[in-house]
Amino acid sequence: MTSYPDVSRETFRLRMLIFDTRYRSLTIQVVALIAFMLLVAWIVSNTVQNLADLGKPIDFGFLTGAAQYDINQTLIEYTNRDSHLRAAFVGLLNTLLVAALGCALATVLGVIIGVLRLSRNWLVARLMTVYVELFRNVPVLLWIVFFMAILIETLPPPNAFRGENATASMLLGDSVALTNRGFYIPEPLFSRSLGDISVFGAFDISLDLIAFLAVLAAGLWASARIRARADRIQNQTGLRPTTWYLCLGVVAVPVLIVLVALGFHLGYPELKGFNFRGGIYMRNSLIALWLALSFYTAAFIAEIVRGGILAISKGQTEAAAALGLRPNRIMSLVILPQALRVIIPPLISQYLNLTKNSSLAIAVGYMDITGTLGGITMGQTGRELECVLLMMAFYLAISLVISTAMNWYDARVRLVER
Repeated sequence: MTSYPDVSRETFRLRMLIFDTRYRSLTIQVVALIAFMLLVAWIVSNTVQNLADLGKPIDFGFLTGAAQYDINQTLIEYTNRDSHLRAAFVGLLNTLLVAALGCALATVLGVIIGVLRLSRNWLVARLMTVYVELFRNVPVLLWIVFFMAILIETLPPPNAFRGENATASMLLGDSVALTNRGFYIPEPLFSRSLGDISVFGAFDISLDLIAFLAVLAAGLWASARIRARADRIQNQTGLRPTTWYLCLGVVAVPVLIVLVALGFHLGYPELKGFNFRGGIYMRNSLIALWLALSFYTAAFIAEIVRGGILAISKGQTEAAAALGLRPNRIMSLVILPQALRVIIPPLISQYLNLTKNSSLAIAVGYMDITGTLGGITMGQTGRELECVLLMMAFYLAISLVISTAMNWYDARVRLVER
């Protein structure tokens, strides 16, 4: 019988950190990390010391001082007597507004154009190709200025709507006015409002809006549960029950009840004096920036969608056609759901690019976070480093939120491999 002697584990020695392959890579990473942290610490210390020598130590107290400037587009109440912090918050909300509107419109346009680029109609496919090549090969700043010029030069001034011989008229039953100063659209109002709630004393949130969103969210959750139940029945029996009326009912009926209870009605813009009053005012700078960013980004999204569709085997289309599905149903039910796993990762980058490109708003006078905190506030206070650090933090936070949300959605729609 053969016996093997026990081999004791080798005692750890410091030289193993260099010569032992089990520890060498970890040692190199730790040394590199320490060196990087020391470099960052030196840069920060040197910067702080130099600013202190110049009599400008890092201090964010300027945010509490009066801003003393106006902002032409606001989502919350603001006056020039408010603080720089509130002005920066108003600019941040303006950035989020144009980013949300731009991402929504760019996605819709990009998907439509990407699908149409693969159309068998030669003219449609070529027109979409021209659109993509035209928009993505011209700098977005030029498109912003171009759309702004179109709005200013082609739309009528407010006084063109005045008098019996007016040369311009409102649209949709005198409820929408398109002028060279901006767009005026109906405003949602409540005759039996629940009031507002103050958040940290900085701004107010309408309780009516909270009630509406809460009821809508509950309805959407109930609709999702109904669809999930229908999926289980279909998996068990092969037959899917009709659920569209139930889904519509649990979403629409509670929302309508809340709107009626709150006395919902629309406030229409009216021409008073030299300009329109009432309704929601969207400045031409906001419209130009929104359209330019949307059309520009849509060209890139269209190519992403086209590439995602082409990544799906043609056998999927042929199999769906063999089952009798129409081409539009094949695209919506078979091709696009599978293409999402290819489309979503690069789509996240386009959303981030659109959000960061919104910083070009200052070119047309739209006061976003760059125009407020990084523009007038920086110029008035002389706190360049503090303002730049805050802007970097804001854009980083927005980008991380977008990335997290899209990655979560990507994980939800990704196909589970067996």
